[in-house]
Amino acid sequence: MKFGILGAGSWGCAFANLLVESGHDVLVWARRKEVVDEINNYSKNSYLPNVKLNFKATNDLNEIIEFSEFLVIAIPVQFIRDVIKNIKVWNIKGILNLSKGIEIKTLKRVSEIIEEFTNTPYSILSGPSHAEEVANKIPTAVTVSGSNAKLFQSLISNDYFRVYTSEDIVGVEIAGALKNVMAIAAGILDGLGGWDNSKAALMTRALHEMIKFGKIFGADEKTFFGLPGVGDLMVTCNSRHSRNRMFGELIAKGHTLNELIKNNKMIAEGIYTVKAVVEIAKKKNIEMPIANEVYEILYNNKNPKSSMVELMRRPLKKEWLI
Repeated sequence: MKFGILGAGSWGCAFANLLVESGHDVLVWARRKEVVDEINNYSKNSYLPNVKLNFKATNDLNEIIEFSEFLVIAIPVQFIRDVIKNIKVWNIKGILNLSKGIEIKTLKRVSEIIEEFTNTPYSILSGPSHAEEVANKIPTAVTVSGSNAKLFQSLISNDYFRVYTSEDIVGVEIAGALKNVMAIAAGILDGLGGWDNSKAALMTRALHEMIKFGKIFGADEKTFFGLPGVGDLMVTCNSRHSRNRMFGELIAKGHTLNELIKNNKMIAEGIYTVKAVVEIAKKKNIEMPIANEVYEILYNNKNPKSSMVELMRRPLKKEWLI
């Protein structure tokens, strides 16, 4: 099969290598010509410096569409609309989305953005899958949901990458988006002290918030106890590879939001998704205390220690109230 991948970041390139090793033809699109040249001339990418890349790249969007049977989305969610709107002819069999987040200006999930432009069958792949480990063929398991879920499961699975299927697109998308916000909170705790008790409690209550948010939109609670939920939450809150966790840790150590955005080439999706999550929660009257505190710390310069104390002193209640 021929796969075109939109995005030449670490995950896009790791996934491209995975597809090549599974016997597929792959072409990757990058916005910047210097990225394309680096891939084509040296089989390298600065996002994965120690990995040899086994595919070619282009910055011609039309070339990607003409080449592809299936289109893979691996660009930050806030930029998806600006890229997709430039595709004039949709002569592909299906879309596979790897990106996780909610668009700030419309409060839409990726599937809802895509629906504005095409009725091409849509699927999403998500789970605990840091690019650095996938690129080094570390055993990984993920979930795919959507129209072509079983097809993608068979096309992508190999000796080190196992794909499960799900019928819950909404749950998979929401779990993937919200875990990035919760990982920032986990990173803030790491920056304050790296306390085991605190982090275990945070992750457990984060899962509670994710489920509560998801069920408002019809997501299946079971999804949040699987790879797209608990699995991705655990790895993103704990891994040294997690951009969102590291971002939170640096915030707790005194770095500012603007400083980190300016000096970091790789995007931490949670810093944008939290704005959408908080706005949706207000409109839908969903209580999201952890997400709210992350927002206050990032955008209103709230002291992280004050946020921690306020979370601990909230009114006492039963553990599971959804």
